[in-house]
Amino acid sequence: MGKFVTTADVADIEAEMPWAQRPVARTMYEFVSATRAAHGARPAVSYQLLSGPDTKRITLTWAELHAQVTQAANLFRSLGVGEKDVVAYVLPNALETVVTLIGGAVAGIVNPINPLLEPEQISAILRETKARVVVTLKALPKSDLAQKVAEAVRHAPSVKTVLEVDLVRYLSGAKRIIAPLIRPKNPIHHAANVKSFAAELGRQPADRLTFADVPADRVAAYFHTGGTTGMPKVAQHKVSGMVYNGWLGQQLLFKPDDVVMCPLPLFHVFAAYPILMGMIASGAHVVFPTPQGYRGEGVFDNFWKLIERYKATYMITVPTALSALMQRPVDADISSLRSAFSGSSPLPVELFNRFKKLTGIGIVEGYGLTECTCLVSINPPEGIKKIGSVGMPFPYTHVRILVQTPDGFRSCGVDEVGEICVANPGVYEGSTYTEEDKNHNLFAEGRFLRTGDLGRIDPDGYLFITGRAKDLIIRGGHNIDPAIIEEALMGHEAVAVVGAIGQPDVHSGELPVAYVELVKGATATAADLLAYAAKHIHERAAMPKHIMVLPELPKTAVGKVFKPDLRRMAIARVFDAALAEAGVPATVESVAEDKKRGLVAKLKRSGEVDEAQVAHVLGSFTNPWDWAA
Repeated sequence: MGKFVTTADVADIEAEMPWAQRPVARTMYEFVSATRAAHGARPAVSYQLLSGPDTKRITLTWAELHAQVTQAANLFRSLGVGEKDVVAYVLPNALETVVTLIGGAVAGIVNPINPLLEPEQISAILRETKARVVVTLKALPKSDLAQKVAEAVRHAPSVKTVLEVDLVRYLSGAKRIIAPLIRPKNPIHHAANVKSFAAELGRQPADRLTFADVPADRVAAYFHTGGTTGMPKVAQHKVSGMVYNGWLGQQLLFKPDDVVMCPLPLFHVFAAYPILMGMIASGAHVVFPTPQGYRGEGVFDNFWKLIERYKATYMITVPTALSALMQRPVDADISSLRSAFSGSSPLPVELFNRFKKLTGIGIVEGYGLTECTCLVSINPPEGIKKIGSVGMPFPYTHVRILVQTPDGFRSCGVDEVGEICVANPGVYEGSTYTEEDKNHNLFAEGRFLRTGDLGRIDPDGYLFITGRAKDLIIRGGHNIDPAIIEEALMGHEAVAVVGAIGQPDVHSGELPVAYVELVKGATATAADLLAYAAKHIHERAAMPKHIMVLPELPKTAVGKVFKPDLRRMAIARVFDAALAEAGVPATVESVAEDKKRGLVAKLKRSGEVDEAQVAHVLGSFTNPWDWAA
């Protein structure tokens, strides 16, 4: 595997040549063409529909993938997609998803959309991006995606063509014969032309583009940010930022003979950029198991066998998936595995230790944002790893900790907490979002993206995230706007005030919960409100896991709900429950604000305490704790 970034590496790479002068690809087609030239006969991407270690799999070489990308780009251009037109895809993982992502960026602007979203949200994104072509699934048993997309397209008049991907081709035996016979009919009609993706692809030349590939940097992708907001913001990504993320993977992580197991969705920047672009830059081989990745049936149970099957050297994961994997024995030969890369949300210390003890393998933790095209920093395993930090900025990434003042922005000192602001080749300065009003006040000093995350940089240059300036609830990498919960519950006649926050959770990092103050004289139980929420919150991930009715919610001087106090209540309640379940005679005495660590739970003993047991129980959470004085 390629070398990992260290402090010395960052300095050496930046000194060697400024990013703007590096001989990197100018277009997405140049990028993937260079890989075909260098590694054409080597495997590029493998996929299997089912999770079994012996089930049917299909692998494309870099030459084969390049040919299909060429056909896809030609197809999209034939359907009227120019450089500034949008090809959206609403797909689970498949080889066609990879081809569409790259081919869409070659022909125009590719717009991945989360297939778990509801039709209204999908339609809103299609209207915002003015998508001309949509690639999605042909109707399949046990899937309602085709129906959801058809409903969304019905309300998106810019969409002229829908290309359908048929996953039946990945089946074998009796299932391949039966699936088409029980295929549900789609009762929803719209004005767009519906065509077969495979058939239309086959009509296009695979050895050349039918249009000029203009060598100029441009926007080539739109990625929506949240997963459950009423209208997610749409971030714009330039070719230079996409290539930069791939270049980082090639320089610092991957080499051509690496095999990377990636059960993460290709509608998310983590899989699309550090991984897929990293494969293009390095010529390595990526495996996408099942349409739903980690969510796929049997993936967790078969995961280690899949590592053995492909002789994977690298696994890509998130804390929620690691937590589930730790509940399964290592029942296969995983000696090929060298490391793991975890992102999307903070990794609990206990989970890191458990994984290393079980597998003998270390985890590389990264920090990134959709608005930065992805990568910002990494915690290097070769060199000093600081538990609780998200490591050091990548080469050509500049992170500043700033505080807004009446006169502009002030830089924070060492270990002083402020807002994390980022400038790098992945940040589209001034125009991060497609909606211009969303870019207002988004940049500090014209070029540093204000992330909304609070953090500090220690004397050694390590970045620590201490909280969020914005109120997003991050559930297993899913961004949930608390407003969607609050607005739904405010529709209940007995509800006067609502505050939704993320409470600590071992598996998901955070889970949405709501605190409610009732109208004077009204009555409603938590069970009543949960039932009401179930009817009025349509996105499953945003459904609160707990609702607590309080006599009065804590408020600021101007009457706004004071959410730090709600977070304190949630931390205390969750930690107390975890300690009680483990039989530890200790409780949370208070939750205090620490300038460097954020909200810290202060524990008190009520008997003889095993310190190691406390560390084991609470180490599974990302929230810090300490003993009360």
